[in-house]
Amino acid sequence: MVYQVPPATAHFVDREDEQARAFRAVSDWKHPSRPLCLALSGLGGTGKTELAYRLARTLRDRYPDGVLRVDLNELRRDGVVEVTDALGELLAPLDVEGRWLHQTLRDRSRQYWDRTDGRRLIVLVDNARTAAEVLPLLPASGDSLVIVASHGPLHDLEHGSAVELPLAPLADQDAAELLEMIVDDPRLTDEPDALQGLLRVCAGLPAAVRVAGQWLRRHRRRPLSRLLAELDTELQDRGLPMVEAVWDAAYRALDEDAALLYRLLPAYPGGALTPEGVAVFLGRGREAADDSLDALEAAGLLDARHERARLPEPLRAHADRRAREDGTPGERETALRRVIRWYLRQAQRADLLAAGPRLTIADPVPPEPDAQDIAFGAPGEGRPADGQRWLEAERHAVHGCVTEANRLGMDTETWALCEPLWTHFLDHPHHADAADSFRLGIASAQRAEHIPALARMRAQLARALWEQDEFDAAAEQLAAALAAVELLDDTPRDRKLAASVVEFRGTLHGRRGDWQSAAADFASARQVHRAIGNAYGVLLGTYRLGEALAALGELDRAEELLAQAHELAGAQGRERIAARVAFALAGVLARLGRPERARPLYESALAAARARGAEFDEARVLDPLADLVAELGEPDRAAELRATAREIRRRHGG
Repeated sequence: MVYQVPPATAHFVDREDEQARAFRAVSDWKHPSRPLCLALSGLGGTGKTELAYRLARTLRDRYPDGVLRVDLNELRRDGVVEVTDALGELLAPLDVEGRWLHQTLRDRSRQYWDRTDGRRLIVLVDNARTAAEVLPLLPASGDSLVIVASHGPLHDLEHGSAVELPLAPLADQDAAELLEMIVDDPRLTDEPDALQGLLRVCAGLPAAVRVAGQWLRRHRRRPLSRLLAELDTELQDRGLPMVEAVWDAAYRALDEDAALLYRLLPAYPGGALTPEGVAVFLGRGREAADDSLDALEAAGLLDARHERARLPEPLRAHADRRAREDGTPGERETALRRVIRWYLRQAQRADLLAAGPRLTIADPVPPEPDAQDIAFGAPGEGRPADGQRWLEAERHAVHGCVTEANRLGMDTETWALCEPLWTHFLDHPHHADAADSFRLGIASAQRAEHIPALARMRAQLARALWEQDEFDAAAEQLAAALAAVELLDDTPRDRKLAASVVEFRGTLHGRRGDWQSAAADFASARQVHRAIGNAYGVLLGTYRLGEALAALGELDRAEELLAQAHELAGAQGRERIAARVAFALAGVLARLGRPERARPLYESALAAARARGAEFDEARVLDPLADLVAELGEPDRAAELRATAREIRRRHGG
């Protein structure tokens, strides 16, 4: 069972009425096929997210299949949430990820409905702006519960299935109770007028009360009336919203490093923080970064309860204002340039680990001065999965770096970041993010007049498009890529790139069912690879041409080519592609009526998939192998193989 709710805050008050309404709605809900939706709304800082977490913790026993969470702000690009990627975020903890994810919104929606049908889940949707962002994320079970947090009411949620729970600011009595929980201080009793003044400044927002409590703890020797006078002066002199004065007071109590980090954080790519990335962003060493993170958390200006720390949303605008008023010119830009280059270096290292040596255009980035690399293991010790895991965990930050690098005119870094994102995209199809980043890569390559990068970016975007069934748009990108490579020199690298673009076009032809054109493109690319002595390119071209001929029914020629590719893969030590070729060759041999020769090839492909833990490939091999052994007179073994395939697909939502 998955459970994606952070530990509870130490202090929580009020909201008894909202909780009682929520529990009553849950108890009374009888709809068999549509989940109940609890819609929490209110100003930033009123505690919507924390109440959502509290409801989920309290109700989790009624929903034993798990608690899922998606923060739509993490998926929002230019104000818009790509629903397909949001569904991917929810499917991943349901064991549907990577290659198991369907590619289009329609198919992924059906996959989500199938995966949630009959389950008793809680789905938390944080930072929603419209009902249109929420409706596609509703599970297909009336036994599930959806809890939504938004700034305003979501009127378009279907009437009768949504219970609106607007959150007003805390009453003074409740705010005082919360403050007393946070700071056990006699001043709160001894100076009642000053206490009321402080509560007025906090405006009933729990987020402000928490910061105020931490601020009082840092200044235990000052009379409360003196502290309040400082806040009042701030309000009168600057004309600030009341709650901003509380946050200003907490900010001023920070040391220089922590104050700088606070001003920088709204610009951090991806939002969620890692200690290594923060150290580079701050630029003052790992120890200073760790101390600054601790100081921000102690001041109530950072939420560190999640797996990765975050700047709370109500404080983002305040940190932006402090940056405008206190920051130095270029402060954020310098930090961004530094962290973009660091992320590019780490992504290149992860890419090399995940995919091995391959065609790339960008030069490797040298280490950043005084910046620590991610420890993937000593040379030869890291595993491909380590690189893929890092790229998946950091994908929001890497995509964010693409956006920021493009904005800052860092054209080389922009398109260079897209190369490791390509490796990640092949196994984790986040189409909207990939397409957006590849488009920015194209724009940057055009500005830089870097023809090889432009051709590569267009080819990568083409795949993201055709996997969304946008075949004509993909063909346009490939036509532009082919026009670009005609401008290249006759160097081996440029010829390899040109052949790669032709291979992309061949793959698109295959996706459209035009295997004759696909075969012609694969044959052409293979010829170029042979001419420039690119052994891996020859292997790949031979394999793809063999597959195309098999699709055309030219089985004898397909067998010949696939047998050659299998031999080449073994000679080059390419275990993963050797398994793919073995699978394709086995299929051709089975169609030619040679099951005895096909069987060991299927079994070698199966063994390779199991050795890699690649259950998608394992399931793909099991079904034709089952058909083959049934043909060979082993029905029990065939039934066993089919049952294993069904179980794998059931487990992963295939």
